[in-house]
Amino acid sequence: MAKQIPFVDYLRLGPPPHLVAHECDTCSARFFDRRNACAACGGVGFHDVEVDPTGEVRAFTIVSMAAPGIPVPYVAALVDCGGTSVRANVINVPADPEHVSVGMKVRLATTVIGVDTEGTEAVGFGFEPLEGVAHGS
Repeated sequence: MAKQIPFVDYLRLGPPPHLVAHECDTCSARFFDRRNACAACGGVGFHDVEVDPTGEVRAFTIVSMAAPGIPVPYVAALVDCGGTSVRANVINVPADPEHVSVGMKVRLATTVIGVDTEGTEAVGFGFEPLEGVAHGS
């Protein structure tokens, strides 16, 4: 198996793969990027918490125009993972309203997004539909 590295530092390749957020010690707000202070309360203490790998699509858009080299269409979404809002693409599903909907149940999925000259794979993430779940509202 090729060596793999996460594309973002808050993706842990597992097993199983999961996301890790920084949670404010004072107000429990969660952030994926590095923080010197909490944007919600100003607190300066944080601890890492594992984010639920399943969630629900709260909002989405189908992107049909992008920069050169970016395949379209694709689905950009806000996914509620047990109270943590995650911005990610919905993957492994056709990018149309017949297959993606608000309220759709999804799970974290990883995908190789690039390989360097030494064969190291950069791994990204998205969310894919849970199997056996109807996609209508």
